[in-house]
Amino acid sequence: MFGARTLHTIDVEDATAIALCGRRWLGVLLAIWGLLIPSRAMAAGTWTPLTHNAPSSVDLMLLLSDGTVMVQRSNISSTWYRLTPDIHGSYVNGTWTTLAAMHDARLYFSSQVLKDGRVFVAGGEYGSAGIHSPNSKTAEVYDPLANVWTSLPSSGKDFYDSVSKVLPNGNVLVAPVYSGGTVIFNYNSNTWTNGPDFVRGTYQDEASWVKLPDDSILTIDPFGTNSERYIPSSNTWVNDGVVPVSLYDRFLSELGAAFLLPSGNAFFLGSTGHTALYTPTGTTGPGSWTAGPTIPNGQGTPDAAAAMMVNGKILCAVSPTPTTNNFPSPTSFYEYDPVSNAFTQANAPAGGTTVNHPSYWTVMLDLPDGTVLYSEFSSQLYVYHPDGSPLAAGQPTITSITPNADGSYHLTGTLLNGISEGAAYGDDWQMNSNYPIVRLTDAAGNVHYARTFNWSSTSVMTGNTPETTEFRLPPGLAVGTYSLVVVANGNSSVPVSFYTPEALQITQLNDQAILSWPSSATNAVLEIATDLVAGDWTADTDTVNIVGNSFVVTNSSGIDHAFFRLHGH
Repeated sequence: MFGARTLHTIDVEDATAIALCGRRWLGVLLAIWGLLIPSRAMAAGTWTPLTHNAPSSVDLMLLLSDGTVMVQRSNISSTWYRLTPDIHGSYVNGTWTTLAAMHDARLYFSSQVLKDGRVFVAGGEYGSAGIHSPNSKTAEVYDPLANVWTSLPSSGKDFYDSVSKVLPNGNVLVAPVYSGGTVIFNYNSNTWTNGPDFVRGTYQDEASWVKLPDDSILTIDPFGTNSERYIPSSNTWVNDGVVPVSLYDRFLSELGAAFLLPSGNAFFLGSTGHTALYTPTGTTGPGSWTAGPTIPNGQGTPDAAAAMMVNGKILCAVSPTPTTNNFPSPTSFYEYDPVSNAFTQANAPAGGTTVNHPSYWTVMLDLPDGTVLYSEFSSQLYVYHPDGSPLAAGQPTITSITPNADGSYHLTGTLLNGISEGAAYGDDWQMNSNYPIVRLTDAAGNVHYARTFNWSSTSVMTGNTPETTEFRLPPGLAVGTYSLVVVANGNSSVPVSFYTPEALQITQLNDQAILSWPSSATNAVLEIATDLVAGDWTADTDTVNIVGNSFVVTNSSGIDHAFFRLHGH
């Protein structure tokens, strides 16, 4: 059921060249061969290796809310690195730094980015927090601002390689393996409460969970074909439909990743090579299951990464289906297209169609620039560039941006969490990215990411329901006008013009406020705004008295905050 993952190699035979015929006859033979063997369609996405290798081999990758990537050193490790995109927003040309180490070394564990921007981890299949360790009940959180890990109080549960999901209120539902049932981590108080038991069984080992548009969480119970769902509003698990095909393999009962599709249906990849599609009812009643397309060429997903891309297709790592070998090699790559309900093979990162390692080595992460970051227990990482355009149905929108009294900003819009959770693996790792990322670009093309926090929602596919996030500008950001977008799972909004205040912000505009007037702005027109989205600037109708290089504003509108700019200077 749990079996150790081990390295497997294959023999590669040298191809034998045709050398016994002249060039003319060789050309004829090749032409005939081309007529007999149809060409195989390949996916149009492309790979690019990162310019700079990671400091060591790495695996799990998490997108922080400031646009940087937090990456764990491979195998049993407490070491983490940060990948920061360059000034042009390129992750391919990004740079690496070392972050603070966890208290416990872990491999295969629960991992979630929280609503306040911190990172939560719990348990581990191996390491000092592994199931056979006295620390198997440990969990901790990482604060990116302070670069500090804090140990959490014990939940009393042995987590092992437990699956988890962020709930609508921002808390984290975790399914321990050996201890049974579920527990809920309260991110506001850093405390634990017991969650509900499952409809059947006591654990969710090797399972993959999918968050549906109604916030329920769908799972196929180990290790059969029954499914059930978690209902957040009632904090209960309810019975659901029967899957028509077997997805767990019969060796170590592994499963692949699972996704919410742009259609609102769910899609599960099976270690057996089978796939399954689920249509929800939107109620607590059971949905319906149908068999999906079989993964081509005898491939399956016995622990394998996959990523929902901005074009709506899923990039999948696959390997031969397990027979006598629990984790066979090599690994191949396919794109699943929900529209055609079919798979198309993609090239491997370094060229060719395969890489000589098992699929459980693979990890993927959706990046804010619309690409997919890929690691494979190596210091060399790659970025996959999908073809086509981002789905319009997954594009966030910005309605307004207003200032907060503490210098941060409040952004309102729709689809700030996207229409899926991003990339997935299963119970061993979770690398969701369904939260808003704010990116600013100046006139010279320089890219800066703000830090988002306190997202109003962690739901997906929320339609026209208004959502909000707070964000804080990066330190040292130059004064000026920026093109600002909000991004969810790599799909960015239409840009708006965002004006950084030139020491002209009044956060408590009562009867009067006095601000410095730059000497270069003697002929400028004073304009006022309460929202920093382009088009909201108007000529100030308040009484303005100029005294030297300062002006005094007498508030006649009764607003409690405002921005001023000197238009034309």
